[in-house]
Amino acid sequence: MKFSRAVIESIACVPAPIVWTSAEIEEQLAPLYERLKLPQGRLELMTGIRERRFWHPGTQPSQASALAGEAVLQKSSLPRESLGWLFHCAVSRDRLEPATAAYVHGALGLSPRTGFFDISNACLGFMNGLTSAAAMVDAGLVDSVLVVSGENGGPLVENTLRQLLDPALDRQSIKPFFANLTIGSGAVAAVVCRDDLAKHPVARLSAAAARIDTGANRLCEGHSAAADGLDMRTDSEALLEAGIALARATWDDFCAETGGNAATFARVICHQVGRRHQLRLYEALGLALDKDFSTFETCGNMGSVSLPYTLACALDENAARPGDAVALLGIGSGLSCQMTAIHIL
Repeated sequence: MKFSRAVIESIACVPAPIVWTSAEIEEQLAPLYERLKLPQGRLELMTGIRERRFWHPGTQPSQASALAGEAVLQKSSLPRESLGWLFHCAVSRDRLEPATAAYVHGALGLSPRTGFFDISNACLGFMNGLTSAAAMVDAGLVDSVLVVSGENGGPLVENTLRQLLDPALDRQSIKPFFANLTIGSGAVAAVVCRDDLAKHPVARLSAAAARIDTGANRLCEGHSAAADGLDMRTDSEALLEAGIALARATWDDFCAETGGNAATFARVICHQVGRRHQLRLYEALGLALDKDFSTFETCGNMGSVSLPYTLACALDENAARPGDAVALLGIGSGLSCQMTAIHIL
């Protein structure tokens, strides 16, 4: 898919306030480490994640999203009452009904004429929201869209720590829980609009390509129906291999759609899982590692927030500059992969 009129008018991210280091998590797992003779430092060594951040207990995803929404509206030159739609795109949600977007809409005081709905697609949700907004703008269906996401990974990590202290677990049975310890929290928001409405746009949305592999839809499954709270189980090895294979196929489509190649993009930003995934992906796609910009080291995997949050940080730190072509490489369990090209303005 190609875009002609849609721009990211503004983007803002909000870090969660509470820092948990990998060393502190391992301290809580000391009985497990001692019983299974696991080396201290294993978590950071295997993932490259030094720390991740969490919201204060009781914080709802909508509250986190609203913080980012307010931050981006403070940056935006568009009045909030002019927004056509609000998309809430997080894995995390306040409850099954109503849409979490309803709470964000109310918190931000948006117009009764601003529609809303949730977009849910695991870690790829925000990127799906971004391109959906761009497609609507290009089609003339709407002038502007506010895309938000607030992920609250704290309850999942806390429940995982309780689960891992079960004395019945052995080295094999702890593996499905390991990916949970990489999870962090954060929030991000962007305003997408028609280019003639933006006084100082951040980036132009250029093109995107997407592929799916639903044969891998059971490799990472999470739910909230467990008696003891949030639960997620991941076959990390199989998920990595399936994800790399899907990324290779999507990259070929992406290069065909954009007319580009590995040399085209000055900066590449991926979904933030950890060091091993980063290195394998860049090797598989033939990308130079010095084009990468990452936040997983201090933020962990923030689900749908990770990639756009990292883009916002790259812009704030001048790591993505005017004139740069940037490739946004997103993936979510299920599996689905979307790669999006933007040009910094």
